Amino acid sequence: MIANDHNLGSDVPLKNPDRNVSSFAMQLKYAQGTEAIESKPSDGVGSHLNLENETMGRISDIKDDVFDNLENMFKALGLCMMEIGLCLARIYDMAIGGNELEQSLLESCAAKGRLIHYHSMVDSLVLREAGPKKGSSKRNANNHARSKENLLKGSNLDTNGNEVRLCEIHPNLWQQWHYDYGIFTLLTDPMFLLSSHRTTVKSEFSNSSGQECASPSGHSYLQVFHPNKNKVLMVKASPESFIVQVGESADILSKGKLRSTLHCVRRPARFENLSRETFVVFLQPAWSKTFSISDYPMEHYNPSVHHLEQAEEHYFADQDQNALTQEIQKIVPPLSARLKVGMTFAEFSRETTKQYYGGSGLQSNK
Repeated sequence: MIANDHNLGSDVPLKNPDRNVSSFAMQLKYAQGTEAIESKPSDGVGSHLNLENETMGRISDIKDDVFDNLENMFKALGLCMMEIGLCLARIYDMAIGGNELEQSLLESCAAKGRLIHYHSMVDSLVLREAGPKKGSSKRNANNHARSKENLLKGSNLDTNGNEVRLCEIHPNLWQQWHYDYGIFTLLTDPMFLLSSHRTTVKSEFSNSSGQECASPSGHSYLQVFHPNKNKVLMVKASPESFIVQVGESADILSKGKLRSTLHCVRRPARFENLSRETFVVFLQPAWSKTFSISDYPMEHYNPSVHHLEQAEEHYFADQDQNALTQEIQKIVPPLSARLKVGMTFAEFSRETTKQYYGGSGLQSNK
């Protein structure tokens, strides 16, 4: 595989044929960028911007043979995104006081870059066809026929490939509702690929070819939940731009002055052979960073009661949005259940992963 050949190994299991996403990760070290910073006089935010421009220059220098330089290109892009994150942290620190965010990023020494491929429905059928067969051949044939029928008519599928009702909270999502638990998540504006459609899974597997295309709606298909307005908003980004999301660690470290982003990724309807590609850099504190919640707003720490009170006030005005809020709360574990006094970031990340995706997690079977 091209990604593995260029040190973009997967750090998540890829054996599950029902997965909606495949990702490939690499470690990015701040030392790669701080050497350039230390070699030049610092003039505040401007030093970060100068390094960002130099990094983009390096990316353009290695475009001649894309695959030969794939690893270097992603490292250069990742470094650029890390510098943007540091620049934002410094700006936010100036606004809220202190240097907690920037210092926390630098103390971590590294970030994780992740190249994410969101499968088309055709991809998903191919994975199921190529995966291990369980049960009788007759049952497998029936399941394959039903999956193919769902594909052709554009039915909604959950992450296990089961048909779901339109009124459910997770129809046709590439990625379920969740919070990122780091400081910042930086994403490239997504690229969409349209593969040629064939009548059988096998022919699709052997003859598919992805062609870059525009977003069907002009949006990124990243959706965010606005807690104050109790609404879901679609994120639209200009081409070649970056999207920045605030994670729960930034929310905690800023004592609630920055709000973490509850979000999901939606799959476009009626585009069964459309896939989505994006490069993401996760910026987080050091694993040993200890969190304090003494000055953290309680309505952020345990938002369920606060949001339910808001929902009750607006119930008759917008019953659909109220129902959506309550459904999201069923699959997103509250911060109060995952963060305890004196926890390190490592402990918080483990508990968060467990409560989302562990054996008894809220999204373990989603």
